[in-house]
Parts: sequence; C-alpha cells; structure tokens
Amino acid sequence: MSRIIFIFLILTTVVNAQNYDTIKNTRYLEDQIYIGLSVITLTNLSDDVAQSGFSNSFGVGFIKDIPVNTKGNFAFGIGLGYGRNTYFQNIKITEIDNITQYEIAGDDVRNNSFSLHSIDLPLEIRLRTSTIDKYKFWRVYGGAKISYVFGSNAKFKEAGNTYKIRGLSEINNWQYGLTLAVGYGTWNFNFYYGLENLFSSASLNGNSPIEIRDFRIGLIFYIL
Repeated sequence: MSRIIFIFLILTTVVNAQNYDTIKNTRYLEDQIYIGLSVITLTNLSDDVAQSGFSNSFGVGFIKDIPVNTKGNFAFGIGLGYGRNTYFQNIKITEIDNITQYEIAGDDVRNNSFSLHSIDLPLEIRLRTSTIDKYKFWRVYGGAKISYVFGSNAKFKEAGNTYKIRGLSEINNWQYGLTLAVGYGTWNFNFYYGLENLFSSASLNGNSPIEIRDFRIGLIFYIL
C-alpha cells in the first residue's frame, strides 16, 4: 500500500511539473479589469471662467490584453468601459423656453456642477516586468481613450433657487485624449490629457465660446 502511495505521489509531482512548464511556455494575460478614480483640473479657461469645488472622475471597464511576445511583458490593450466625470465651476447653466443659457454665476452660489456619462474605448501599448507567476510588477501603459457621451446633466443652486437640467445639447458627444498609467503592484498613477473641448457650441451670454478641456490625475486599480 505504501508503494502505491509513493508511486502516486511521484506521478502527481511529474504531471504537475509538466503542466507548469506547459503553462509557463504560453502567453498569459494581465490587467483586464480596471477601476479608476481621478481629480480633474479644467484647462483652456477664459478669463471669466474658474474652477470651484472638487471636480472628479470615475471609470470602470474591461481591457482585452493582447500579448505580442512570448514572455507576455509587451502587449496591446483594447477595451470598453463606463466613465462619469463631474465638473465644478462658476458657469450658471439654466434653461429658458427650452433654450440653454450659459452665464457667469454670482457670489451666492451654493452648488454648481455639470456631469457627463460616457462609454469609453481605451487603447494601450503595455510594457511590464511581469511573468506568469509574478503578480507584483512594474507597468507603464500608454495610449489614448475615445469617449462617447451618452448622458449629461447640470445642477445649479443659489439662495432661494435650484436649477436642474438633463441633456445638454451643447456638449461635445465625442471626447478623446492621451492616457498614461504608471505604477507597481496595486498602486498605479493614472493620467488623462483631453484633446477635445467639452462643449461644441456653448457660449457665455451668447457671445464668448466656452472652450474647456480637462486634465485628470488619479489612481487606477487592475484586477485579473
């Protein structure tokens, strides 16, 4: 009986070793689910427009990892996700006779923001120091992100009045920018530099075009 057990253990060890070698010679996948949190800085502002409050961004999605070399530490990534960006600033957005009005808010503002909800398409070139059995490694992922804004809303609150609007027709539905994720293990810094204006046709008091862009810096967490 002891001989049978001994032979069984040897065979199990050999099979496991062969399976490990087989797996180790195949390409592996990394970082396919992401969750990102960022702080937003508005850029390209005119003299009258100013940022106020804590503008923030949240994103979650799936990126298909496509290894290029046999080691698996150089890959491409293409994904699909959801993004929500909220911008706090001093532009009062109201609606009169189904026409959206944009003007600079006064000093009695209690709350003022607009939010965009988007479907995101990240595209990445991925460099990392990972192996098939190494789960903490350095990564540098650079690329671009294309976003389609499918929903928007604005909220303005001052003393005695609150305005809420759903669906800002002046929003630029197609957004795109450059991205970079750098880090080790769980903690990774994430950067986004917008190359397109948030608004396509909005103007202050019907005169000055609103040409706002955004820069985001935060953390991104990868799963699987």
